[in-house]
Amino acid sequence: MKRICLLSFAAIGVAFGVMGPAPLSVVWAQTYPARPVRAIVPFPPGGATDIVARPILQKMSDRLGQQFIVENVPGASGDIGTAKAAKAAPDGYTLLFAFSSHVVNLSLFEKVPYDPVKDFAPITLAVTTPSVLCVHPSFPAKTLGDLIALIKAHPGKYTYASGGTGTQPHLVGEQLRLSLGLDLVHVPYNGGGPALVSMIAGHTPVGFTTLPPTVAHIKSGRLRGLAVTGHSRSVPDVPTMAEAGYPEIVGDNWGGVLAPAGTDNHIVALLNREIVGILKEPAMKERLAELGYEPVGNSPDEFAAQIRKEIQKWAKIIRSAGIQAQ
Repeated sequence: MKRICLLSFAAIGVAFGVMGPAPLSVVWAQTYPARPVRAIVPFPPGGATDIVARPILQKMSDRLGQQFIVENVPGASGDIGTAKAAKAAPDGYTLLFAFSSHVVNLSLFEKVPYDPVKDFAPITLAVTTPSVLCVHPSFPAKTLGDLIALIKAHPGKYTYASGGTGTQPHLVGEQLRLSLGLDLVHVPYNGGGPALVSMIAGHTPVGFTTLPPTVAHIKSGRLRGLAVTGHSRSVPDVPTMAEAGYPEIVGDNWGGVLAPAGTDNHIVALLNREIVGILKEPAMKERLAELGYEPVGNSPDEFAAQIRKEIQKWAKIIRSAGIQAQ
């Protein structure tokens, strides 16, 4: 009887030009979130993605009145946690806080257990941070131009360190090597920390790293920064690649939020609005800057376009350089 009455009132509303009940998806979005939300970070606690995700998600908890809980699911360069998020119900209660490896692994590994485009609904690109090219202070190159001249004058003599095969700093290094035809050998380390230790000790005096763990060593003089890949100077005395004369060398690291494909558009819009609002808060901007990150907060469509573009870009470099996951 209640169902009949509801239908009758809806019919009367239509007949008299009165708006009927809202679509179920809108009602669902208006009550979201009704329980805690799980945000999968596909890397270990304390890593680059984790330290960015936690303050943003804490603010989400404060703003929306439900807990946004970090679940670290590390392994296989982020593939295990990403696959778990892809298979989750598209109800808005499982999110993925992805790193820039999201656009690389498809080309780096023979097979990945998810499709980075089809299996996800992008919400927003949250933050970016550049890669930085550094040398030991005893190294003769004072500028990027000096370094390139040295490498060209002594083919095969020099190596460069990175935090591992297929990492964003490694791919930027290969982008530089390929674009200029340099005879430069990559030395992968098991993480950015070991790469920095080797560079500071002078064992591998040249290296590409992410900025957040490196900036303190540049400021202290333990390393000399030659260039950053960002669009502006992240460290006052370190020029951008464009300022150094190589504007084609680009490739920031980033962190972004996605949901499983099929998540209601109203929920995606709500999450986008809240995260973008958080990223605009002065206190959040200051905190992210201290961590070495720049807030972005773009639209779902813009983030989706960037993902597709970067998949193609890095696939080309990986193929050209013959890079294989180790």
